[in-house]
Amino acid sequence: MKRSLIALLSLLSTVVLAQVPVLTPGDNLALRGLPPIPTALAEDVGRYANTRAASFQDWSPTRREMLIGTRFGDAVQIHRVRRPGGARSQLTFSADPSSAAVYQPTHGGFFVFHRAAGGDEKYQNYRFDLGTGVVTRLTDGQSRNSRGIWSHSGQRMVYSSTRRNGTDLDLYLVEPSRPQSDRMVAELSGGGWSALDWSPDDRKILLSQFISANETYLWLLDLDTGSRTALTPSAGGVTVAYAGGQFSQDGKRVFTTTDRENEFLRLASLDLQSRKLGYLTTHIPWDVEEFALAKDGKTLAFITNEAGRGVLHLLDPASGRERPRPKLPAGSVSGLGWHNNSRDLAFQLDSTTAPADVYSLDVKNGRVDRWTESETGGLDLQELAEPELIRWKGRDGLDLSGFLYRPPARFTGKRPVIISVHGGPEGQSRPGFLGRNSYYLKELGVALLFPNVRGSNGFGKTFLAADNGVRREGSHQDLAALLDWIRTRPELDADRVMVMGGSYGGYMTLIAATQLSDRIRCAVDVVGISHLATFLQNTSGYRRDLRRAEYGDERDATVRAFMDRTAPLNNVTRIRKPLFVVQGQNDPRVPYTEAEQIVAAAEKNGVPVWYLKAKDEGHGFLKKPNADFQFYATVLFVKEYLLGEGGR
Repeated sequence: MKRSLIALLSLLSTVVLAQVPVLTPGDNLALRGLPPIPTALAEDVGRYANTRAASFQDWSPTRREMLIGTRFGDAVQIHRVRRPGGARSQLTFSADPSSAAVYQPTHGGFFVFHRAAGGDEKYQNYRFDLGTGVVTRLTDGQSRNSRGIWSHSGQRMVYSSTRRNGTDLDLYLVEPSRPQSDRMVAELSGGGWSALDWSPDDRKILLSQFISANETYLWLLDLDTGSRTALTPSAGGVTVAYAGGQFSQDGKRVFTTTDRENEFLRLASLDLQSRKLGYLTTHIPWDVEEFALAKDGKTLAFITNEAGRGVLHLLDPASGRERPRPKLPAGSVSGLGWHNNSRDLAFQLDSTTAPADVYSLDVKNGRVDRWTESETGGLDLQELAEPELIRWKGRDGLDLSGFLYRPPARFTGKRPVIISVHGGPEGQSRPGFLGRNSYYLKELGVALLFPNVRGSNGFGKTFLAADNGVRREGSHQDLAALLDWIRTRPELDADRVMVMGGSYGGYMTLIAATQLSDRIRCAVDVVGISHLATFLQNTSGYRRDLRRAEYGDERDATVRAFMDRTAPLNNVTRIRKPLFVVQGQNDPRVPYTEAEQIVAAAEKNGVPVWYLKAKDEGHGFLKKPNADFQFYATVLFVKEYLLGEGGR
């Protein structure tokens, strides 16, 4: 009798569910453990999935118009904007995103951009002829290639490629108007090489050799002789980072940023004859994260990372003096680009209440023009308050910080919390537009907390290196200390906490799911690492040594023992709360095997495990239909396991 009743109730439940319209996932999506997603949920959250942003790509060399990147279809494409506030005219069309567009720098008759297929990050460079619309591939179609950098003459581009062996990044030259001219000019060892700039006479190329976030070198390649010369001075055995580089107009100096003799990256000038460094921003106690020299060499624009906000500065490189701070709309600045006229400076700006859009500053008269105005799906985002900069201490007393977004005041009582951990691990949580995540705040009343645990960028080189190798356990404890802090806040519900993150943030999510399972409700791991050793063994060859510098070398017995002891995969029996794993099958950074091994192991625990894999994505979902489905599924997961039945 009892079995018959259970069978009847199960049948009735199935019939009711069948009457509810549900989404049909595309054939490109593989689902395991996910319940059907009602179409009503997709309709409810749909507005939050229809925001977009814009990024500056390049100025036309002959007109005051520009290329931007934005999405009107399923993926970001290249558009032309002819005037501030003008129509965005789409130029590239593809199922995959197009980016890194740069005009031919003298006549501007074509531009070069790059694109990868299905998220595999094997970027190929293409020429787009503006007169005909014809697209021509410039690279081999198989290797990973960097964005090309134009020579001053506008005849040649230099780029790096893994073409030779799939691991080392060698240097190539090509005349985009003659693709058959493509040739290797420097065989290099390692996956951290990139070209930064051409000398004014187009005879030398400035190179960067990236070893780790704390160790980088600058080199000069002579194209006539093929010889390479080390530029960066010795620091007495101390590792030093140099980020970016650009020749002065006369070719006698190189501008760069460096943390040499300092905790932060300072803007510096390197004399190529004496090799002496002169520091230009010692008075600023923040990282200089980006800079660009005007075409006439008279103005150096740079951005400082001030508590996570990008602040624009202008400097006279001849005198070394800063000019008055430009008056810009409220927000964070990024993506600098000078017009050939040396007075129009383009950049992106985003804020809590607006997505990234493209602006320009006339440095002569201070006028600011807005070139794009991205849609926000009809949302009223003005009620979203600026996040609170929060601070807590690690278990060892280290000062830590992050950003807390509170729901609107209409949500009363203790609020559930989503902790979102950034990737990298050298990334940084920064205040700005939340996009889809605004739904959790505005509609569900969930507080969002974005921490910067040790190892994050923007807090000095000592903090950046504090999680390297076997010291990584300190960052694990930083999450535990954050949960302690949440319990001290009367407006937050420490008994309803979800941890989520992507890439390295996914690894930290799995750390929370295994080591802190009794203190969280559920977890969402997006393209995360489940075992550092298997990740290092299977990540793309050009990345392996670069990541070993951060995580440690799994071939070392002591390091391997640490990785085995702390790996989420080896502690999977401690996952006692619901887990949602999201993965792209073509991910070249964190292979899909990292997701599949943790899912298969966690399913044996008897707790709900959802798994969503996209066959046409890589390191995160970039195509709108896939990203939308992931969003709908995550909302359903949050309602079911963080909030419980009833949603609030």
